[in-house]
Amino acid sequence: MSDAPPLLRVTAAVAALAAASLLLPARGDEPRGGERAAVRVGLVFDVGGRGDGSFNDAADVGLARAARELGVTTEVLEPSGAEDREAAMRLFAARGFDLVIGVGFIFSTDMEVVARAFPSVRFACIDHAPRPGAALPENLAGLTFREEEGAFLVGAVAGLTTATGRVGFIGGMDIPLVHRFEAGYRAGVREVCPACDVRVAYAGTTPDAFRDPVKGKALAVSLTAAGADVLFHVSGATGHGVFEAARDMGIKAIGVDRDQHDEMPGTVITSMIKRADVAVFEVVRALTEGRFEGGLSSFGLVEGGVGYVNEGPHAAGIPAEVRARVDALAARVVRGELAVSSR
Repeated sequence: MSDAPPLLRVTAAVAALAAASLLLPARGDEPRGGERAAVRVGLVFDVGGRGDGSFNDAADVGLARAARELGVTTEVLEPSGAEDREAAMRLFAARGFDLVIGVGFIFSTDMEVVARAFPSVRFACIDHAPRPGAALPENLAGLTFREEEGAFLVGAVAGLTTATGRVGFIGGMDIPLVHRFEAGYRAGVREVCPACDVRVAYAGTTPDAFRDPVKGKALAVSLTAAGADVLFHVSGATGHGVFEAARDMGIKAIGVDRDQHDEMPGTVITSMIKRADVAVFEVVRALTEGRFEGGLSSFGLVEGGVGYVNEGPHAAGIPAEVRARVDALAARVVRGELAVSSR
């Protein structure tokens, strides 16, 4: 362990990231008209980084939209470890960025610390998981989702399309956040096929469980051998392995967070959409319009924060009667006639 005091260790990490940022703001989006905007937004990616085909990429889409439509200047960083996450946020804050966004629940604790250290900077954490009984700093917006509502819809798709009566769920890290997806998926399957069996497997108990496609493939092979013919993954880059196994074994898969059809055409029949892009864009827009507020906010079906791919060629693998049934369930949730449990 280093003998340097904590501040010096953090400063060293920030210096390293600052040097890296000369080569890797993975993007510096230009605002409309080529003029430099007054508002600057820095985004720090979660485990898996850009190119995960999932949650990070969805957040990146929202940031690019904000640059394009709102005229903000954006930069991103991809940390390699826990210490770099905090260092990256401190780097953006120390450079005077107006808003710093962290993508993923893993940022929660560090972001609260950094937000308190930089009270004049606004922060936003996607999937923020607050400490029980602790109030958020006033300059921190926790952006959460009712994942169970979107997972409910793809669970219904799985229950209506399975030929074996057995479907699978593969989670990344075994944590409450992913459990909400699992609960919604189970509820959706049960709603349309009470006799169906849902088999569940998790890739691990650390953040690395979201970037282990080899483990994802092994779990998918195991569930398929047990009779599951539709697999829903909530595992970040680990899901690449799930898709490979589904393709190789001739079964169907369901993507997560964004439309993942193109990762395995003919195998991915739909995806549960978790609109990190919407959350990112809306919090940036609130800032530019002077409406930014700290505290927790939630995005579900009503707010357009979750859903599933049900239109266009990427939904062609879902029979029309299945889409109609699932869309009717979605309408009931939106009207408040059907509540989906997160447990």
